Amino acid sequence: MNKKLVWAALLIVAISGGFAWFAWSHSSIPQTQADAAPPAISRVGADELHFPPDAPQLTMIRAKTFPRVQIPSTDALSARLTYDEDATARIGVGFSGRIVTLKAAVGDVVHAGQVLAEIDSPDFGTAYADLNKARADEERKRLAFERAKELGPGEAISVRDWEAAGADYEQARAETARAEKRIKNMNPFNLTISGQRVLLTSPIAGVVTERNANPALEVNPALPAPLFVVTDPKRLWLMIDLPERLIAQVKPGSDVSLESDAYPEERFSARIVQLGQIVDPNTRRVTVRATLNNPKRQLLPEMFVRAYVVQDKGMGICVPNSAVINQGIYAYIYVEKNPGEFQRKKVSLQTRGGEISCASEGVGGDERVVVTGALLLDAELTARIGDKP
Repeated sequence: MNKKLVWAALLIVAISGGFAWFAWSHSSIPQTQADAAPPAISRVGADELHFPPDAPQLTMIRAKTFPRVQIPSTDALSARLTYDEDATARIGVGFSGRIVTLKAAVGDVVHAGQVLAEIDSPDFGTAYADLNKARADEERKRLAFERAKELGPGEAISVRDWEAAGADYEQARAETARAEKRIKNMNPFNLTISGQRVLLTSPIAGVVTERNANPALEVNPALPAPLFVVTDPKRLWLMIDLPERLIAQVKPGSDVSLESDAYPEERFSARIVQLGQIVDPNTRRVTVRATLNNPKRQLLPEMFVRAYVVQDKGMGICVPNSAVINQGIYAYIYVEKNPGEFQRKKVSLQTRGGEISCASEGVGGDERVVVTGALLLDAELTARIGDKP
């Protein structure tokens, strides 16, 4: 009986010890992990958040510097760059022939008068032969008319023969003029011609951007495309698709700011010179033309860009709408002062479009604005200090 009591007591002690060890071990793990885990936010101010370098929130936050620019009056407009037709030559021919030699390729810089191609043209051979024959016939009939004038007063010839000689001379002069005008029409730019070999030259200085000419190509005035296109790449046209509801806000002389995906950190300037006179019935857009100086030749014809029509609303920064936090009638943005340090700032919005908003006060052009994760920062700040502006 005593042995049974002893064994029962030992069993109870063993079970109690096991429960005690289990409870102690499981209660110490969370405490150890809690002691080891770093705090998500190390310090909170009235409008500031400070995160440690390894805080997980930092992986979801992106900041970017935006320069101060003139505030646009419109949202981003679709636009396209084209040749400046006032500084572009589309070079074709007004005669038939065959290309013998090519002297220029796409990308070549050419000066005015530089030879682009040599063309053999039987048309010019025929035209010059006709002109020489007309001149010879004119000279022969001029001499006959001069003799008739000398013989007429002495009645050596009849008045009828004298008048006929004069009429023949006038016809010869008219034929010569017709032959000269035909050559002028075939060669309006006074190309150099030797026999029937024509030197096709560039009328302007610029860069060869297109070439539709090949060796031995048969050329004629009915070709669908010019043989060469020469343009000044430092001058471009900007063609803007303007919604009809914005027509009243845009006038000739208005400045335009544009940006390209090829140069995301840079802004370019243009000026409106002409408003379209019709509305496209399919797109309900009006084409607006602006001139653009491109001194570094960064932008290229047929590039698609985003254009912003600028009015006299002062200077400011334009940020994506994802960077703006609206709370009641106030607007805020977050700026990154240092890595892991963020400050909330109240800003004054001048314009707000579908994609960007422009602020004139509250933020400078040298500050890094949070463009991704602004809502996360605002939620953290509100949760930590219960801020209610």
